[in-house]
Amino acid sequence: MDKSTSGSPIPERVLLGPGPSTVDGRVLRAMSRPLIGHLDPEFLQLMDATQKMLRQVMGTDNRMTFAIPGTGSAGMEASIVNLVEPGDRVVVAVCGVFGARLAEQARRNGAEVVTVEGEWGAPVDPAAVAEAIVAGDTKVVAVVHAETSTGVLQPLDEIIAAAHAQDALVVVDAVTSLGGHPVRLDDWGVDVCYSGTQKCLSCPPGLAPVSFNDRALECVKNRSTPVRSWYLDVGLLDGYWGQDRAYHHTAPISMAYALHEALLMVCEEGLDARHQRHRRHHLGLVAGLEAMGMRMQVENPEHRLWSLNAVRVPEGVDEASVRSELLTRFGIEIGGGLGPLAGQIWRFGFMGASSTENNVLLVLAALEAALHSQGVAAAPGAGVAAAIEALATD
Repeated sequence: MDKSTSGSPIPERVLLGPGPSTVDGRVLRAMSRPLIGHLDPEFLQLMDATQKMLRQVMGTDNRMTFAIPGTGSAGMEASIVNLVEPGDRVVVAVCGVFGARLAEQARRNGAEVVTVEGEWGAPVDPAAVAEAIVAGDTKVVAVVHAETSTGVLQPLDEIIAAAHAQDALVVVDAVTSLGGHPVRLDDWGVDVCYSGTQKCLSCPPGLAPVSFNDRALECVKNRSTPVRSWYLDVGLLDGYWGQDRAYHHTAPISMAYALHEALLMVCEEGLDARHQRHRRHHLGLVAGLEAMGMRMQVENPEHRLWSLNAVRVPEGVDEASVRSELLTRFGIEIGGGLGPLAGQIWRFGFMGASSTENNVLLVLAALEAALHSQGVAAAPGAGVAAAIEALATD
């Protein structure tokens, strides 16, 4: 247990909520390196190396692949504010909080927003999105790949094909999938993608990886109105992250060190191995939860995120009390539901360094104890036993 500068204790937690995830000691140590200037030649080299690794992790050759200061929501705003002008028609697939947030971003930029709504626990129907795209002169189609509020993994291929058939640009939210699920921007045909550092990359919150392809940059270049945000204007940011290295803002140096180190660790592990690790621990957790009599929010296993697992709270259980007991008694953080799912689900994040076999078994045992406090009778050790079997066979 560390102490803050005021002397208050800072407890160590097992971070198994929707974010942030556990940060490896290598990344924390990288943040303690001496500060240098944001135009120092050494720092510019670190920026180049970070861009190269981001391209690898995001599956792209896009020149304009970089990290915006701010969390994933800053990446979301940058993606929309650069592409959307007043009066533009934007179609947004919504099956959770972050799809709704995308729609709100577009509205605030003056767009004519058409939402295609899906059940909170299932993907949005690609056919319904395609129908909305062709119903008007659609400029942008925005979709969440990994819906953090529900645990849904959204299939993208049909939506992207329908958008490009109408010459619309595709914006993808990969905040909770990047580094835990395959993300292949070039192969999929994604025009703009944004993510966050605090999920599967296991870096502290504070930067938002983004990538704009040439088609998207051409759209920004040909705008009839200025980008409404000076700070997030990708044309201005290109002056800093591109060849000119012109001053735009003071970069968060220590966070840049952290992201560079976190990406090094991703590349050392290998993307395929990393994705498989997330899948394996997801399957072990699900097996354990179901053996304890619980039901996943996302019914179809193919549409479940590996990194964020949403499970229905058993009837009669005070979900907030269980979360509180996990935190105070066992030092484990998990998340509750958002929006219409508040009080109805728990969200277990197994992302990056938090995605370990130890954590799967630990949280299942602790959850059994917390449920026992609520009077829920279950076969002792059933969840752990099922998880051990699933982990051994996968």
